[in-house]
Amino acid sequence: MLKIAILLFLLIPYSLLADGHIFVYHRFDDSRYPTTNISTKELRKEFNYLKRNHYRVVSIDDIVNKLKAGEKVPDKWVAFSIDDGFKSFYTHGLPVFKEFNYPFTIFIAVKYTEENYRDYVSWRQLKTIAKYGSVEFHSYGHGHFGQMSNKKIKEDMDKGLALMKKHLNYKPNLFVYPYGEYDSRVERVLKPYNFKAVFNQNIGAIHGGGCSDVSDLDRSAVVGSNAKDFKLYLSFKELCGVHFKRPLSYPKDKIIRTIEIEIDDKSIKKAEVFLSNSGGWHKVKVNNGKIIYHANKKMVRNRIKIGLKVKNRIKLMVLSK
Repeated sequence: MLKIAILLFLLIPYSLLADGHIFVYHRFDDSRYPTTNISTKELRKEFNYLKRNHYRVVSIDDIVNKLKAGEKVPDKWVAFSIDDGFKSFYTHGLPVFKEFNYPFTIFIAVKYTEENYRDYVSWRQLKTIAKYGSVEFHSYGHGHFGQMSNKKIKEDMDKGLALMKKHLNYKPNLFVYPYGEYDSRVERVLKPYNFKAVFNQNIGAIHGGGCSDVSDLDRSAVVGSNAKDFKLYLSFKELCGVHFKRPLSYPKDKIIRTIEIEIDDKSIKKAEVFLSNSGGWHKVKVNNGKIIYHANKKMVRNRIKIGLKVKNRIKLMVLSK
């Protein structure tokens, strides 16, 4: 009992200090794809946990409006998003959201709905979904934008947006990067579309008050094996004032040699650095706000995540080939 009491005591400060959070799901009760699936049993457990602990489930728009106003996002605000438009959301996930009366935003990869792919929602089903949540944009063809030319990205965006206007009579305000892949070039291509907010798929939190970037907002994925980390993700705060200095682009030889990060808070002396495919988090020293980590690691995927963590404050970035 003493050990349990100590553990609860240690966890209390983190939960009290946690910022707002956005979570992302994909498939529901679809065991064919375990890495992107969550069972409705697990989903209900998460929703009941929020209810018991007095979290407020809000729409993503509510969070974005706070950010636009320069205000802090309340600590116990949570928002939910669903990516791609799999039919299992309509058949299995939506009834649970309706049961709890929780708002949500579904981001559609338009091609699969337009071409009547079997596992994706139809336009008619999307109109039903829109009665309970909001429908936003996730590209037309769900391509790897980092590997596509500017022209191809624009063609994809324009085609998808035109179809959403045609079928739903609606111009989306929010956008999610396909695969969570983006870089500074992709950001520049998307800027003229003037989305109210753009989202990635990085573990993190939303602080607000000038800390959070509405063109690069974090969403934590709670699918597959990550579903067990739901409570942990709720404890995270956004780490503000982080500047990733090196690398800033995907290395041609696929080797990450040195990671350089600067942080505004010069009082921080210890932190942890994350690099994809390198065994998790690595402890580092912080010297007057500067961090240098010699990774010397060859990457095996076309998407790299680099992160910085100080206690329960966290910030990640993505490099795409």
